[in-house]
Amino acid sequence: MDVDWIPVSGFRLRKAGVHFDAVRVDGDDGRRLADLLDRMTGGDPGPIVTEANGCRGVYFLLPAASTAHRSWPRGVTRYNSGAGGVGYVPVPALDGPTWPLAWRVPPVANDRFVHPLLLCTAACELLG
Repeated sequence: MDVDWIPVSGFRLRKAGVHFDAVRVDGDDGRRLADLLDRMTGGDPGPIVTEANGCRGVYFLLPAASTAHRSWPRGVTRYNSGAGGVGYVPVPALDGPTWPLAWRVPPVANDRFVHPLLLCTAACELLG
């Protein structure tokens, strides 16, 4: 698969809003949200990255320019290129050592991402 924003090895920070926006939910809430989204989509939620240390963040990768104008529940951190700053999202390689990052769900195409409305609805249901 040729997805140009995925590094060949290790991991890299990618500027949000260029290839994708992202939403991060930390800890067990993030993992429960990923489980819920997985069930809602029949196992095809779009690309999701997990972090094994620190806050144990779960990053949901969404289409660029799709997170800024939505009302997200508390506990959600948005990464985009909208007003208020620039965000960077850690992206692991598909193979090899990438600790502390891993693909929970790897991307399947350059333009296939998590559906913003579906994720927002699931986050509101789970996080209030």
